[in-house]
Amino acid sequence: MSGLHFRSLVFVLMISFLFSGLVSCGDNRSSNKKGLNVLEKIETIIEDDTPDEYKPVNAILVLPGNPAPGENFRILSAGGRNIKKTKIIVNSPSGNIESRSHRSGEELPCWRIDEFGGSAAGKYKAALVVDNKEVSQLEFVISKQTSAKKINRSWDPGMETIYSAWINALFQGCDEQTSWAALHEVTQNKDRNFLYNYLSLGEDKAKGGLIMEPDCADNPFFLRAYFAWKLGLPFGFHRCDRGSLDGTSPKTGEWVTNESPYSGSNPVRAFNSFLGMMKNGVHSGTARTALNDEHSDYYPVSLERSSLRPGTVYADPYGHTLILVSWIPQTKSHPGLLLSVDAQPDKTIAIKRFWKGNFLFNTSGVVGEPGFKAFRPITLNNGKFSAMSNEALKASSGYAPFSMQQKKMDSNAFYLTMERIINPKPLDPEDALMDLIQALHEQLMVRVKSVGNGEAWFKSHSGSVIPMPSSANGIFLAGGQWEDFSTPNRDLRLLIAMDAVLGFPERVASSPKDFKILLIGSQEDIRQKLQSFLEKKVSKLTITYTRTDGSSQELTLAEILKRRDAFETAYNPNDGAEIRWGAPEKSAERSTCRRQAPANQQKTMQTVRKWFHKRLHPPT
Repeated sequence: MSGLHFRSLVFVLMISFLFSGLVSCGDNRSSNKKGLNVLEKIETIIEDDTPDEYKPVNAILVLPGNPAPGENFRILSAGGRNIKKTKIIVNSPSGNIESRSHRSGEELPCWRIDEFGGSAAGKYKAALVVDNKEVSQLEFVISKQTSAKKINRSWDPGMETIYSAWINALFQGCDEQTSWAALHEVTQNKDRNFLYNYLSLGEDKAKGGLIMEPDCADNPFFLRAYFAWKLGLPFGFHRCDRGSLDGTSPKTGEWVTNESPYSGSNPVRAFNSFLGMMKNGVHSGTARTALNDEHSDYYPVSLERSSLRPGTVYADPYGHTLILVSWIPQTKSHPGLLLSVDAQPDKTIAIKRFWKGNFLFNTSGVVGEPGFKAFRPITLNNGKFSAMSNEALKASSGYAPFSMQQKKMDSNAFYLTMERIINPKPLDPEDALMDLIQALHEQLMVRVKSVGNGEAWFKSHSGSVIPMPSSANGIFLAGGQWEDFSTPNRDLRLLIAMDAVLGFPERVASSPKDFKILLIGSQEDIRQKLQSFLEKKVSKLTITYTRTDGSSQELTLAEILKRRDAFETAYNPNDGAEIRWGAPEKSAERSTCRRQAPANQQKTMQTVRKWFHKRLHPPT
């Protein structure tokens, strides 16, 4: 099969053809105000050696924001590819000092963190030097005084560069098996979070620090608000409605900003309060406002590598949101990957790859307008917040460009465009098929955890029954314990993923014109070879779940694929784990099951089953 080759766009055409209907969640700054002991001046320039379509702005930052005498400090530099060959020069009252070590990230925007030993009190200047030319500088003070940052600057291109670098660093080295119980577990990791204890208030400690437990809609806002709080940047969110089934997009209302959380004697408690307010104000419709809505918190970006930076948000048509965190380049032996992070109703945070099983796209018969979006930059002028208009974004460089490209875009065209970006070079069909199989396996591994969370709840609530909504919309959208432990959205995506894997050999065989095939052979030969490869691989990969009696049950992907019809009604947490994994009735596997959904719920599930069978999400 090594002789079979095709352009990488084909693997997305395969997953698109099956169910095209789709389914489904540098300005200057200085301050001498009392309590603010950092003098910062960030000057930025556009890189000269990066691709024409993406020229990140250089920026540097001292970490923490107010280093104390004797405390180690770091200098973050972020920008274009020549950040990798930069030199950081720090001038202290006693002369220049050199860094002791550094670590870096190599995808655009590139970043580097240099660490310096503790120094005496006084004024310092850090300079970012590229090819013997100073391109950015930062002035700061080392002193004993600390305080929370005041809102004293705008979101400029330099801050956007640092934001992307922070998101990338926060999830650097993670893969689809990586997850956390809550978002604050991520930010409490000082090796990942270069803003850890940036305010020197102990704000990120495990006890007494920030509590961040967002759902998928909240997650992008929590990360953006956290970054803004640390660096003294303006931030806000709009309360909005959920739109309507007649095609009306969600409309924005009151704008709630972070002007107030900095008052009071406990900044950490005040920010926790703001997070709670935001959690109650942001919902699934927030990300699906009209693409051209000037008052939306997000704005649409173009489908280009340069626009899809770490920190870019993806809003699917049915209420799920994800945040891009990193790109893994395509190699000769492995397809490229675009990785993201999302939050689930049970508050877990996990890494997800871009593919049709995770990123749903549809512009027909949905409420609102989905797609890739960036946060609208907020500026501070004469003490007043102002969100950048669409025209201002179009006219400004350094920000991800405003684009209406995704409006009413055909789903096939969307996936084709994305696959060309992720894999610009030809791939071997076996490599692409293996990539699909691995993506399916990753989704199943995540589902093991979700089902396990429900089982753990029932162990401590013996005899309980979680109420199930009576409508299809309710089953997919309801909150409370049903939202926490049911998996209708996840299982619908899982069924699409199964179809994508199973349909791949036929897709290649039936449309050879879409492929670059070097080995001459009949369509049937191609199909059979790919089918044989598929059967071999799915028989080797396994998942293991815990049965009701505590024993472990191993299932191959081949067995799970044969059970796919059972996954159309496997999302109810009132059913035991054996039922939720499709164990046949009267089988040895099913014999340990001690819990089943009430008869009325089973009847409702059969009514709703048509949506799963059609691989369609009910209109929301």
